[in-house]
Amino acid sequence: MKTYRIISLILMLLFACTGILFLFFPENVQGLFNTMSTWFGMVQSPVIDFNFYLILAVGYMYLVSLLAFLMFRHPENRYFPFLLVNAKFASSVLSLAFFILHAQYLIYLTNFVIDGVIGIAVLVLYLKTRRLVWASQS
Repeated sequence: MKTYRIISLILMLLFACTGILFLFFPENVQGLFNTMSTWFGMVQSPVIDFNFYLILAVGYMYLVSLLAFLMFRHPENRYFPFLLVNAKFASSVLSLAFFILHAQYLIYLTNFVIDGVIGIAVLVLYLKTRRLVWASQS
């Protein structure tokens, strides 16, 4: 349970910091990925400024931060990791779909990998913790 809580707290801090970066430095995040895109010979994505999609991105980061915090506070609750896994897998799969169907932007590919890895990690953590909790209740 201790590892579960520590990882949940770390995820919450990472998600919150990412949301803050999206909110206050959206053009810098895009600019960084565009710079790296040229290194790999990939197409640069259009730089966004403050717009409706930024609101949705920051709202999403708030929600996943909250889920990670609730996992930290209530490790016995199985619904919080379930929701976080689904949020991360949805973001990952959508990023892959956009990479394949829209444009080969590095930011799409990176989000596919990062959110996929986070989703898998939380799922494994959840399954491991669930077994420990059920074993201790028997």
